[in-house]
Amino acid sequence: MSELTRGLRAVTLRQLRTFHAVARLQSFTAAARELHVTQPAISMQIRELEDACGNALYERIGRRVQLTAAGAELAACAQSILELLHDTHERLDALAGLRAGTLKLGAISTAKYFTPALLAAFRARHPGVAIQFKVGNREDIVRRMRDNEFDLAIMGRPPADLATIAAGFAAHPLVVVAAPDHPLAGVHDISFARLASEIFLVREPGSGTRAAMEEVFAAHGQSVASSMEMSSNETIKQAVIAGLGLAFISAHTIGLELATGRLVTLEVQGLPLARQWYVIHLAAKRLSPIAAGFRDFLLEHGKAVIDDTVNRRA
Repeated sequence: MSELTRGLRAVTLRQLRTFHAVARLQSFTAAARELHVTQPAISMQIRELEDACGNALYERIGRRVQLTAAGAELAACAQSILELLHDTHERLDALAGLRAGTLKLGAISTAKYFTPALLAAFRARHPGVAIQFKVGNREDIVRRMRDNEFDLAIMGRPPADLATIAAGFAAHPLVVVAAPDHPLAGVHDISFARLASEIFLVREPGSGTRAAMEEVFAAHGQSVASSMEMSSNETIKQAVIAGLGLAFISAHTIGLELATGRLVTLEVQGLPLARQWYVIHLAAKRLSPIAAGFRDFLLEHGKAVIDDTVNRRA
């Protein structure tokens, strides 16, 4: 048995968890904060791990931690071990008849209008479930999913550059909205050629809604001539209400504004654009019982929960 092999046999789970946090966060300070320990304690754990492995695992570049080749290998190993332990724990809970565990869910920002209702309905059936829920734009959610931070993600379309398994569970209509006093309000059968001359309020590059808008305009041989970029759906809605322009937006985000008459949908040829909401996970990921249960819940009940949420908001 080599010295390295003997050293690895002495590695503890605490050391692996500590190193995994440092490797993921690229910072001793951030790892100490996440693990609720002191920075010297982090340094001691990593130093002991390096002694056990017989290899330098990182180097400092400014304030960031850069993994060596050996460190990258150990980080991948640590992630696999910790995931296996987590999955085993939840499977043992399931075998014991316990519906306990943690669901790690990501969702694009447009889905935040109904995802809490989905989580509430699921947790009412399984009150022992803990939930970690993150919202971000499409690029952020895809990146976090690639880094295996989520069990599942909810978004408008599966990422083309990532091996995933996706299932549609509810309709996702996209519409154009305007202020009630806009000249196009009440006009019938509006063409995309007519819309192209209007100012559109859009999300940042990487947004799924913005990509869908650009695709549908291109399909009609048009492009938006003028746009103003904004950071959130809420800001866009307020800007449309103020008369700054039009917006191509998910119908699931505007129920309250339509009901109170602050926004109107325009009657555009070919709209609403019928898309789907998808629940997605990495193709290589083995879902825990909790994650698999939530996925099944979305496929069976997601549409009804979303419809009820939208109708109550309206």
